[in-house]
Amino acid sequence: MLYLDNAATTPVRPEVLDAMMPFLTRWFGNPSSHHTVGEAAADALADARARVARILGLRSGDIVFTSGGTEANNLAVKGIGIAAATARAAAHVVTTPIEHESVLESVEYLERIHGFAATYVPVDSSARVAADTVAGALRPDTALVSIGYANNEVGTIQDAAAIASVAREHGVPVHLDGVQAAGWLPLSAVDLGYDAISLAGHKLGAPKGTGVLGVRGRVPLEPLFHGGGQERGRRSGTEDVAGAVGFATALDLAEAERAATSARVAALRDRFIERVLAAVPAAALTGDPVHRLPGTASFTFAGTSGEAVLLELERRGVVSSSGSACAAGSDEPSHVLVAMGVPPAVAQTAVRFTFAHTLAEPLDAVADAVAASVAAVADPGR
Repeated sequence: MLYLDNAATTPVRPEVLDAMMPFLTRWFGNPSSHHTVGEAAADALADARARVARILGLRSGDIVFTSGGTEANNLAVKGIGIAAATARAAAHVVTTPIEHESVLESVEYLERIHGFAATYVPVDSSARVAADTVAGALRPDTALVSIGYANNEVGTIQDAAAIASVAREHGVPVHLDGVQAAGWLPLSAVDLGYDAISLAGHKLGAPKGTGVLGVRGRVPLEPLFHGGGQERGRRSGTEDVAGAVGFATALDLAEAERAATSARVAALRDRFIERVLAAVPAAALTGDPVHRLPGTASFTFAGTSGEAVLLELERRGVVSSSGSACAAGSDEPSHVLVAMGVPPAVAQTAVRFTFAHTLAEPLDAVADAVAASVAAVADPGR
């Protein structure tokens, strides 16, 4: 079985598991406890925080460990938004219609519960949003711009630095959903100019249930969780020390390998895309052909059913997906593809292939399996 659904989750790397084990066994203490076992856990947590901060170009105190990307996105959008509304009556958010559900539903929550207004800036047919379009949506009461650095369904990469620049000119903080970008793209706040970024460990070879919100200390943040005041009061609850160590280890490894990994996988991705488009007349590439994550190739296959193609692929030993795992099982067409102008009926034929950072061999056999699967679905008698 060949697993090509790495945008949904990745296996835990052996080095990550090895780094975590001491804090699940010998040094299992609560990092708030003032004894040897607790202090060892606290030291490991501080070290993990510093390692993540170094890669993000932030201070250690800017790092909030979370349960994953969804919580990090909720904390960023709701936390920054509510704090801004409280401090300066800023109650307007700018985002796009192609964001992950955790961003879109957080924005909807601010609208529904806190009376915010929201502007959803349009994207083009390749899922790109122009910085000047974002600039045109800004208002005196804008509390936050929240943009996905790289789209989780079609892999399109946004010009995050340009978007952050126009927001900064208006004094508006920018949150990047960097969940899919980590391990593939640069993440430094120094270069990108963001004020907050969300990451998830299980996209990097760390366990599910680990994540980070990096948020500059000058940005007010209303917590979602209240209690013991952990994470500098921004996320109460006993910290998952082993998870934090695992996340930091996975991020360290991914960053060290990023340049070589991205170039190698992008070349294999391009070869795969070329073969699928040549072999399947109904295939259409979705997302930007140039500004695309190295590990993502996504298509529609007009005249088929995406779910039927997935079943045929799995029968041939290839596991992939129709899009976001968070929306799996929904009968609705992808909101990302619809926002890009893809007709709903065609959007329901989408299939996404997402590759591991370790991919080293051409995917010619997979391209052949795609062609056979689409043909079988289009002509069930085959």
